Amino acid sequence: MALLRLDDPRQRIPPGTFALWALGFRPFYLLAAMFSALAIPVWVAVLAGFVKLPMPGLWWHAHEMLFGFVVAVIVGFLFTAGRNWTGLPTPTGRPLAALALIWLCGRIAMAFEGGLIAACIDVLFLPAVAVTLGRVLLRAKSHRNYFLPVLLFVMAGTNLSFHLAHLELISLGPMTALHFMLSLVVMLETIIGGRVIPSFTASALRATPGFRQWQQPWLNHAAIASTGVALLLWSVSAPESISAPVAALAALLQLTRTLGWNSGATLRIPLLWILHAGHLWIPVGLTLIAVSGVASLPSSAAVHAFAIGATSSLILGMITRTALGHTGRMLETSRFENTAYGLIQCAAVFRVVTLAVLPVAALAGIHIAATAWTLAFLLYLWRYTPWLIRSRADGQAG
Repeated sequence: MALLRLDDPRQRIPPGTFALWALGFRPFYLLAAMFSALAIPVWVAVLAGFVKLPMPGLWWHAHEMLFGFVVAVIVGFLFTAGRNWTGLPTPTGRPLAALALIWLCGRIAMAFEGGLIAACIDVLFLPAVAVTLGRVLLRAKSHRNYFLPVLLFVMAGTNLSFHLAHLELISLGPMTALHFMLSLVVMLETIIGGRVIPSFTASALRATPGFRQWQQPWLNHAAIASTGVALLLWSVSAPESISAPVAALAALLQLTRTLGWNSGATLRIPLLWILHAGHLWIPVGLTLIAVSGVASLPSSAAVHAFAIGATSSLILGMITRTALGHTGRMLETSRFENTAYGLIQCAAVFRVVTLAVLPVAALAGIHIAATAWTLAFLLYLWRYTPWLIRSRADGQAG
């Protein structure tokens, strides 16, 4: 009997086949984008007094953007990248659908109940993901990535701390837990970003005349370590005389590190410059922490530099790049992606600047930023929803 060739056309998945549960990025990128496009307008309606929530609006907003939106993207990315790192399968089909359902139930519970029941449902998701991913990494002996399940468990503990604080079962401010979670997200961004952003840049521009990059392991380690210390001090509200100098040092090291990746050479390639822009918002946020030690800046300025500037830029860059690649398409952007990238930068700039420099215009900054954010993710949904729910363009699995 003749062997069946790997590229045999009979092995190809027909175009248009439903494929939402074929790989982790598909449901979680779709859910994250849909949720973000809904949750931000709801937050604006809460501020205007049109919508009532079962907990203080600011707590719900911060929690849901971190443990709802951001976590969904992280999980979609890790399940997809984990398969590439290990060569082993990550959840697909019913197991993947079950995890997505747990995440969705958490969002519904937080919107309509918000108390003990919501806490019990919401805290299930991250431990389930950590165990699932951890098993794959252990089987593959992927030592370099063992920190990821640990980080997911720490995030799960942070989520539990938030709920216990909200229920007044521990003497911790809920915002402290949320600031710590944001710090964990930024640390994940700078660790993973430090691996992939310069690599993507070099791969795309290596043949460009005059293109240069430089990296020093000591600088990478120093930037990451100092950032971790600065964010920890900030999240626990350490005295400004201690936190401000550490944040200033971390900002300088991160800026130097990011510029070493040759950010200027990426300006004509949107898939690259959005990632560089996102990482550059990390030293901006650290600088705002440092400056707040000598000036009267609201802590929310740094929060939004990290949350909108860094996190949302990197998320939008990665959920377009990985979705294009893993649906069998060219790594090229259209006017949809380019416009969305610009809108996210506008959202970050208006929100941070009005908080830090023009507090009298802070309310206008909220509305401009919310509108730009929502439009950016609606553009993503318009462009990518058909690709996320249907089989790859090249007929391959995944």
